[in-house]
Amino acid sequence: MKQLPLAMRLRERAVFESFVPGANVAAVEQLRTLAAGAAAGTVAGVYWLSGPHGVGKTHLLQASCALARQAGADAAYLPLPQLVALGPETLEGWQHARLVALDDLTVIAGMRDWEQGVFRLHREVEERGAVLLATAAAPPLLLKLSLPDLASRFAAATLLPLRALAEAEQREALRLRAHLRGLELPEETALYLQRRFRRDLPTLYQLLDAIDAAALQAQRRLTVPFIRQVLAERSGHVPE
Repeated sequence: MKQLPLAMRLRERAVFESFVPGANVAAVEQLRTLAAGAAAGTVAGVYWLSGPHGVGKTHLLQASCALARQAGADAAYLPLPQLVALGPETLEGWQHARLVALDDLTVIAGMRDWEQGVFRLHREVEERGAVLLATAAAPPLLLKLSLPDLASRFAAATLLPLRALAEAEQREALRLRAHLRGLELPEETALYLQRRFRRDLPTLYQLLDAIDAAALQAQRRLTVPFIRQVLAERSGHVPE
């Protein structure tokens, strides 16, 4: 297997154990099964994850690759937004991968050379009986692919639509992320973050990362007054 560029390596925390599924339990369990089955060579096929920004598509692709690798299989995580500037040649050379994950096909829709590269990769994966996972915000039929053969192949994929977490589930996800970092995030603190900032997990995770670094340096607990202080120092404005 070729050496992975930095952009293609998996985040350490992107595992199934750190993901709060909410209403996506069935999709998450199917991805676990696919990752384990890909390693054992007992499953194959093409699966399409769709859903809005921040729903966890990238996390689940990386978690699937991580689980497949733990089981001893080659797994390729290919984040198209980071790779598009390098050219479609980055899609070549994954003949031994039992699981191939293409993240965010939206960025290459309408780019003929990239679509042809994805088509070849799709065909190779099917011929060797491996698993291909793909993500985009929309289902395949709503993606504006210019290559009819590629569009028809993805139209036959198994769809795994993902839904955003409810507010209580978002707080659970924040607490889990904090716990994995050795922090305790009280309920009132999680509520404060939700009510003062955009209620999407990428934004809330970024805030938690900044607060985590400040708490580590100051040796402070994650209380609302401390978080207000940290955010005021970062922005010059104290959220009420």
